[in-house]
Amino acid sequence: TKADASKLVARPPIVTFMGHVDHGKTSLLDAIRKAKVKVVDTESGGITQHIGAYEIFTEKGAVTFLDTPGHEAFTAMRARGARCTDIVVLVIAADASIQPQTEEAIDHALAAEATVIVAINKCDLPAANVDRVKKDLAEHGLASEDWGGKVITVPVSAKTGQGIDQLVEMLLLEAELLELKADPTSPARGTVVEAELSKSSGPTATFLVQDGTLKMGDTVVCGNFYGKIRAMMNEHGRRVPEAPPSAPVRVLGLSGVPSAGDVFYVVKDESKAREWIQERQERERKKNLSGPSHITLEALYAEIKAGKLQTLKLILKADVQGSLEALKVVIGQIPNDKIKLSII
Repeated sequence: TKADASKLVARPPIVTFMGHVDHGKTSLLDAIRKAKVKVVDTESGGITQHIGAYEIFTEKGAVTFLDTPGHEAFTAMRARGARCTDIVVLVIAADASIQPQTEEAIDHALAAEATVIVAINKCDLPAANVDRVKKDLAEHGLASEDWGGKVITVPVSAKTGQGIDQLVEMLLLEAELLELKADPTSPARGTVVEAELSKSSGPTATFLVQDGTLKMGDTVVCGNFYGKIRAMMNEHGRRVPEAPPSAPVRVLGLSGVPSAGDVFYVVKDESKAREWIQERQERERKKNLSGPSHITLEALYAEIKAGKLQTLKLILKADVQGSLEALKVVIGQIPNDKIKLSII
């Protein structure tokens, strides 16, 4: 349904940090968090949880950060992060400039049509060369403002705190220019950032609300699952009654563990939601039906050698969906001309 323009209000920008491994994405996020985190959230002994996303609050407005892993195995997850991202902060180390994963990140950001801001990190190092980074950026079609282009570049140091305030200021300025809007009165919809099966709480997922307001007791459909929201927590582990547009929250109440990147949306009729999901799960079951075969490694190897077995079926287990996706990518990259891998 088309949004009612009269109900649209400004929403905080959703920002993803991307870049090559070891260029300082995590330390830069930590530096911003320490400098800008809301005082209220640090007072009453709240324990900060890793939920894959978090918010900072400044005098000029809030910013939501998606904390996507930087290792090359998480390429697919980073690409997905960019798709629900307004602004990509491309982190480039001043002493190393553009590397293979930096190029990947540029491709993801441009494909997602996100605004790009470049944070040139590690400017405190003696080997730092900001001009070289700007020259390399221009060669990749991202000319900085002082090189006649349109890309904002901010020299920063996660170690000394240099440029952190300016970087946050630029994020808020870009967000203002993007005129980001959402309707907080509509039923919520958004994206799953992370999900896992918790021993104590059952299926848990981090939802990034992109439109509407998610409330306690709402019935949501998410991937192949549905459920009534039983609890919502922010990244400090505090329970919250609702989550407005651009807010990340960890939720309990789903009937199973969705995949990172799944879309969720609120529905009015729980019985209807149950029907949809049961039909969807039945279709998936039929699609994946295959008889289990118990086979020893020795026999398997003998069959591969004999050319009998064309497909090796694998079951992968991991702590969170993001790790699972990384495993699938890595396993898929193993060169092998004798057998086909099928991940069940």
